[in-house]
Amino acid sequence: MTGILDENTVLVEHDGPISTITINRPESLNALNPDVLQGVILALGKIASNPSTRGVIITGKGPKAFVAGADIRSMSKLGPRPIADYVELGQRAMRAIETLEVPVIAAVNGFALGGGLELALACDLIVCAESAKLGQPEVNLGIIPGFGGTQRLIQRCGIGTARRLCYTGDLITADEARLVGIADKVVPDAQFMDEVKKMATTIASKAPLAVKGAKRVINQAYESLLLSGLRLEVEEFLKLFQSADREEGMDAFIEKRAAKFTGR
Repeated sequence: MTGILDENTVLVEHDGPISTITINRPESLNALNPDVLQGVILALGKIASNPSTRGVIITGKGPKAFVAGADIRSMSKLGPRPIADYVELGQRAMRAIETLEVPVIAAVNGFALGGGLELALACDLIVCAESAKLGQPEVNLGIIPGFGGTQRLIQRCGIGTARRLCYTGDLITADEARLVGIADKVVPDAQFMDEVKKMATTIASKAPLAVKGAKRVINQAYESLLLSGLRLEVEEFLKLFQSADREEGMDAFIEKRAAKFTGR
């Protein structure tokens, strides 16, 4: 996971008290490679040092995807140490979102799959465009979510829906995501970003110390259980990454064919 950080993969704009982070890899459906994850961490660090920021929006560039998942091509041939570094980087990025003092809104346009849904789940609020599709399809690749999806799904929508999404890999619509508690709001595509900005502006208009205090207390209610679960998730992900099924699943994905799993 070496290389020079491409600063253009994550864009940051400031509009008064609202900062917007845009994942900028539309040609790859904004897939999460190391540059994106590092860029998110750096962007959040800069935002955290700006006392005038009262709310953050995270979205994806282009109409097709919020984030369509991890970058399977870049991760499929990684060895044990590089894949461990990649997963740890992803976990750090999600925790940086979660622990930012001010609220973060995920503006989910298009696909939010795998790591993309995990990115949204790390945010305080999730607003979906009507056409959005969400899911944790990692079982199709012979792995499980590795950036906190199993744990944050349970907290957001309960163990039953978490099991269904993680076991089947099914994709759900924005309306179903709202019904099961993943999405907080669904907005027609034409009004999508206007409504997200309206929500962010409403939050920014409230007493900033009170909003920060509310976030801090809510997060602390489940912090210890979350951290324990995240560690278990990483361990299971890394174990599965060494399996023949994982190799077959990712090869099949890249080759656009059905995977033939053998349980090895």
